[in-house]
Amino acid sequence: MEKSKRVHYGFAFSLLFGLWLPCCLTQTTPSSSATTAVLPSASPQPQSQRLKVRLAGYPRKHNEGRIELFYKGEWGTICDDDFSISNANVLCRQLGFVSATGWTHSAKYGKGQGKIWLDNVQCYGGEKSIEACKSRGWGNSDCTHDEDAGVVCKDERIPGFLDSNIIDAQMMENKVEEVRLRPVAAVSRKKLPITEGVVEVKYKDGWAQVCDVGWTIKNTRVVCGMLGFPNERKVNKNFYKLYLERQKNHFHIHSVACTGTEIHLAACPLEFTKPNATFTCEGGMPAVVSCMPGPQFMHNSGIKKKHKISSTVRLKGGAKVGEGRVEVLKDNEWGTVCDDRWNLQSASVVCRELGFGTATEALTGARMGQGMGPIYMNEVKCLGQEKSIWNCPFKNITSEACKHTEDAAVRCNVPYMGYETTIRLTGGRTRYEGRVEVLSEDANGTQSWGLVCGETWSTREATVVCRQLGLGYCNQALQETWYWDNNNVTEMLMSGLKCTGREASLSQCQRHKSVSCQKAAAKFSAGVICSETASDLVLNASLVEQTVYIEDRPLHMLYCAAEEDCLSSTASKANWPYGHRRLLRFSSQIHNIGRADFKPKAGRHSWVWHACHGHYHSMNIFTHYDLINANGTKVAEGHKASFCLEDTDCHEGISKRYECANFGDQGITVGCWDLYRHDIDCQWIDITDVKPGNYIMQVVINPNNEVAESDFTNNAMKCNCKYDGHRVWFHNCHIGDALSEEAERRFEKYPGQLNNKIS
Repeated sequence: MEKSKRVHYGFAFSLLFGLWLPCCLTQTTPSSSATTAVLPSASPQPQSQRLKVRLAGYPRKHNEGRIELFYKGEWGTICDDDFSISNANVLCRQLGFVSATGWTHSAKYGKGQGKIWLDNVQCYGGEKSIEACKSRGWGNSDCTHDEDAGVVCKDERIPGFLDSNIIDAQMMENKVEEVRLRPVAAVSRKKLPITEGVVEVKYKDGWAQVCDVGWTIKNTRVVCGMLGFPNERKVNKNFYKLYLERQKNHFHIHSVACTGTEIHLAACPLEFTKPNATFTCEGGMPAVVSCMPGPQFMHNSGIKKKHKISSTVRLKGGAKVGEGRVEVLKDNEWGTVCDDRWNLQSASVVCRELGFGTATEALTGARMGQGMGPIYMNEVKCLGQEKSIWNCPFKNITSEACKHTEDAAVRCNVPYMGYETTIRLTGGRTRYEGRVEVLSEDANGTQSWGLVCGETWSTREATVVCRQLGLGYCNQALQETWYWDNNNVTEMLMSGLKCTGREASLSQCQRHKSVSCQKAAAKFSAGVICSETASDLVLNASLVEQTVYIEDRPLHMLYCAAEEDCLSSTASKANWPYGHRRLLRFSSQIHNIGRADFKPKAGRHSWVWHACHGHYHSMNIFTHYDLINANGTKVAEGHKASFCLEDTDCHEGISKRYECANFGDQGITVGCWDLYRHDIDCQWIDITDVKPGNYIMQVVINPNNEVAESDFTNNAMKCNCKYDGHRVWFHNCHIGDALSEEAERRFEKYPGQLNNKIS
């Protein structure tokens, strides 16, 4: 309680101090470096438009760079005179990061171009925007671009902050931001995605056309890429010519000269139509393009030829379709790419390779979580036209060159599918949570909103909802929503939903043909809480392989273990306390490689005290241990209740947050791991009744998906197990998704596996 009071008093004091201090300090004498002009208190911009801020320069990572501001239709820089960490904190928050870790001077990230918008900026640190800080005023500077300031932000996003959509490329400042394809045929307008049509750019309050004189397939490639399509197709111009000649066209652009590697039309050399020109597109017509969608988006397109998806590149850990950590396959094992010199050209090659368009962001610093396997590539330098990232120049990794904290990731352009228009959240306290409602259409075409039944609702279904709405990962799946606002509650329209968790929308999941819900009241409807970040647990496979052994443990030392159901069923028939049980023991080191802490779903008020071992259980089942024979049948099993979920150790620079002692908080911090040593009770499988032979040992973390994670496919770990009746060997231990399909098949058909005999 005392701590709570101190926080409130401190906040009140900070508020008063923050209001009083600027009043006093604005009357002080300017610093010596700014004596040529009196500093105004601020240069406010019209509040109708929020000041745009971006990071630029090269080489840099996503959370650092030269500061550029968009003011009066032009991007410009900030001079480093009087720059401070307080300035950097304000700017980093405007960019969506929690704070700054440093700032740079003397154009460390290269010299900018255009205006130097601000000079002698002096912030206190709590301002909402850099425009609220003292300065010489907009455009009033005695600096050159040799003095451009930069910032280094802490790589932690403000919850709920939307990433900026500014393309990080050299573009003409002509504000070609939105581009669309307008289909001509009425049938095409109803089908999504729209793959063919007239190219139109947003102009003033409407849309304008682009003249096709000199139009090339390279221009088409760029347009298709930014609309989410990996490839372009030839178009039948004669079909469009007859129609478009009868239309009134308004041309905004009369010349485009893309090379084909640009990630946005605005990055191409463009010539704009002059207002008083007599002929805006002499001898031509509006440009028309046709695009080839990736396999994920082909079901409505009617296109027979398919884009081939790479089998040696994949994305992992992303919340949305078309984003994730980049992983590449080499020697039948998946590994990551280091982010040194990672840019949009290389990222776009990966995106197209996987059936998406060009990249909107090339992410560094493990923004989509860390990998666990090898790091195969560094300093990838794609030109943009390559068919695969493997065709790009890159450096092989030396042992100390890169760590998984530098894993590269991408966000790709994907076709607009309108998924978010058929679902909504209601009753929640923020836009990230609420009761799930879906849009339904009856035989007469009448549309209505209704509730999804909460029965059988799980993390998998909730994950699809969060993805469909673009709200990140599922934090919680709720089967009851009685505690949320239930005004305007609609009737129940959907039940029996069963998703894999990989679908792009709920409509792709299995469900009842007719509504069947035992508890159909509004308070039992399905709900979700979404989050921009999530944890990701992975077992250290090599440690399991290194620590495995057999112990014959006397029954008189196993009373507590028996009480917690850690022995096989035949143990209850044993002659206690005489005799022993044969235990297969090993250590488990569980890493959190995600972007949010892993915490038990249940609060401490519901943790169960186990007097025998003297600890609290925060989860009923945290890990499953299974021994499986060649037929896929379990011959022995074990489990680990999460009796003490804590940070045993962490990577350098990361502090422990969770410790079980004295009824402390339980969890695993990002960048830390929890170690269950081989000599702890229940850290075993009881193999007393198992015959000698070859088996598969399987460990599954968070087996019921009780706690949300960004990736559930890496929760399982498998080993080949050889048991001769006296000794045991583990080999080929690997995380469930670490190997190629071919290598996994070879693992399953391990010699001796089929006849269950020692080979």
